[in-house]
Amino acid sequence: MSQFLATIPVALCSAWTILGSAALARLAATRAPNVAPVLLPAVTVLKPLCGADPSLEDCLESFFTQTHPRYELVFGVTDPEDPALAVVERLRARHPEVTARVVVHAPPPGQNPKIANLRGMVPYASHDLVLVSDSNVRAPAHYVAAMCAVAASDPEVGLVSTLFVGSGGTGLGSALESVQLAGFCAAGVALPTAFGDAAVIGKSMLFSLAACERLGGLERLADVLAEDYVLGKMFQHSGRRVVLAPVIIENVLGRMTLKAFADRHLRWSMMRFRLRPFAFLLEPLTCPLAVLPFAWALWGPWALAWAVSTLFLRDVVASVSLRGARELHRPMVYGWLRDAVVLVVWALAFFRKHISWRGHRVRMGAGTLLFAER
Repeated sequence: MSQFLATIPVALCSAWTILGSAALARLAATRAPNVAPVLLPAVTVLKPLCGADPSLEDCLESFFTQTHPRYELVFGVTDPEDPALAVVERLRARHPEVTARVVVHAPPPGQNPKIANLRGMVPYASHDLVLVSDSNVRAPAHYVAAMCAVAASDPEVGLVSTLFVGSGGTGLGSALESVQLAGFCAAGVALPTAFGDAAVIGKSMLFSLAACERLGGLERLADVLAEDYVLGKMFQHSGRRVVLAPVIIENVLGRMTLKAFADRHLRWSMMRFRLRPFAFLLEPLTCPLAVLPFAWALWGPWALAWAVSTLFLRDVVASVSLRGARELHRPMVYGWLRDAVVLVVWALAFFRKHISWRGHRVRMGAGTLLFAER
């Protein structure tokens, strides 16, 4: 192997790691715009629900204790027997000062159940500004206010999102998920978004319903799996900015096995392959384990020092930027294993066409368009 050819992947891996870490550090150091509470726009927080895991009550309660002066909560389910309803009712009784309503509805047609749930909830939103938040999100008390402050600070902003970290959980899969979210996923969102190339993950999305309707509405997302990414692109291509708010939320992890982690990220890999094929082909360059043979050709045993340093920067430094020293053992211990598993998953994504999602087997086409199995 010529030194020139070996230099290219090593340089690209190093550059991606450094720039991604810098983007995360810059976001972590950014302060939310100083907007007086009385000037914050009113907002409806939409919480689509499906089932009740052990952390649901804790996650939902963090939304009943927000500091925003004018917000409401709308919870949506498509099954009147959904166990999440009992959790919501306990919280409503505990926090009568918060405006909260529950919507039980028959979902409209569409292959994406989250979008179907949201479409049934939207008519019950009192405000044009909505914040879509997943059920397993735990948020700091200033989260809703910080999101709205960013939206209010610039009329060119069309959609506000935020980064998130994995928190808690048991099992090897949870440990790997925590490393994946704080390292690869966070940098993969922060870096392109900083350069105006929206990369939205739907744990947290704030936007105007009227503006969304002018772009075709949620109906445009009814049959795509990557509804968050597509929604971000809808706003970007209309000339509106997609930005990240300087607030970090937690994706509370339950028990996750290694197989569950691999299955989840196989689905995500299939999505990225269909959304941005060229970028997906380059993804192994974000893994020091994959690039190590090229570094070895350049430096011999010193390549191990490069790999350890790059892993430390990608996973440990990123984790500290996003959540401080909490759960720091995970990126320090599991970075190598994360690379090995994700590289296998990346290779499998080229050959898979079907996914199982919430009990349904569907085929994924271009742009993550979903087709029901006949």
